[in-house]
Amino acid sequence: MKIDHICFAVKNLGEGIAYWENVFGYRQMTEMVQNSLQKVKVVFLCKEDSVLVKLIEPEEDNQSLINFVNRGGGFHHLCFRVDEMGKQLSDLKEKGLLMLVPPQPGEAFNNHDIAFLLARYGLSIELIDTDEKAGLL
Repeated sequence: MKIDHICFAVKNLGEGIAYWENVFGYRQMTEMVQNSLQKVKVVFLCKEDSVLVKLIEPEEDNQSLINFVNRGGGFHHLCFRVDEMGKQLSDLKEKGLLMLVPPQPGEAFNNHDIAFLLARYGLSIELIDTDEKAGLL
C-alpha cells in the first residue's frame, strides 16, 4: 500500500482551491469531476515533491457531508493505492477494519474501483488500484 492522496471536505471547491493555492502553494491538477455515487464534486491539487490533496464538496443530497462542512469541514480520509483491491480488502477486514463502501466505480479515477473502510481512531480509508485521475489539466 502506498499513500495516493489526503482528502479534505470543503463547502465550496473554488474557495478551497484558492486557500490551498494561497496558503500552501498547491496548484489545481484536475478539473472538477462529479462523483455521482459518492454524491460529491472532486478536484485534485498538487505540489512538487508533496502528497496529492483531494478536495470534495458535497452535492445537495449528501446531508451527512453537508453537516460536516457546515461544522467547518476538514480532513475526510486517507487514500492508499494498492495492487490488488480484493486481496487488500480481505487483509484489512481480517485486521479489524470495517467496510463502509464496497468496491464501486469512482468517476474521479476514470471509473476504476474505489472502496472505503473505517480503521481505528475514526480514520476513514479509501482504497484505489490506479494512479489515473480524471480531468487532468
